[in-house]
Amino acid sequence: MSFVKIIIGVIVLICVLFFLLGLKSQKGTAPGLVGGQLSEMGDAPNAVSSEAGTQPEKAIAPLIGARDAVRAAITATGGTITSETDSYISATYMSAIFKFVDDVEVRQDTETLWHIRSASRVGYSDRGANRKRVEAIRAAIK
Repeated sequence: MSFVKIIIGVIVLICVLFFLLGLKSQKGTAPGLVGGQLSEMGDAPNAVSSEAGTQPEKAIAPLIGARDAVRAAITATGGTITSETDSYISATYMSAIFKFVDDVEVRQDTETLWHIRSASRVGYSDRGANRKRVEAIRAAIK
């Protein structure tokens, strides 16, 4: 077997694995609130939260805005609302190529302050995608 065939085989195998991880991420839901706060994050560097607690490397500032503005910013940045109450919104974002699903959740703290959590459902690293997503939502709030 030639070196080129081996490389092609490895690339195909990696693509199949990523496709399967994408399918796996499509099953499930956002973790929701735990004790009135956004869910804790795991050890993997694939999430950010304004309630990061003991994980300062995953901390991000909360959002400031009216409920309708926060909701509109989520949908304007590509999010699909999956659940909502007067003080909580969850949404999913799907990547273009392998269809990885990430969850975004916001909970109202005060009238205009919203805590936010953005996390990948599968994988270890998100290469900063969740932090960029939160900053895009923040920029879209009017």
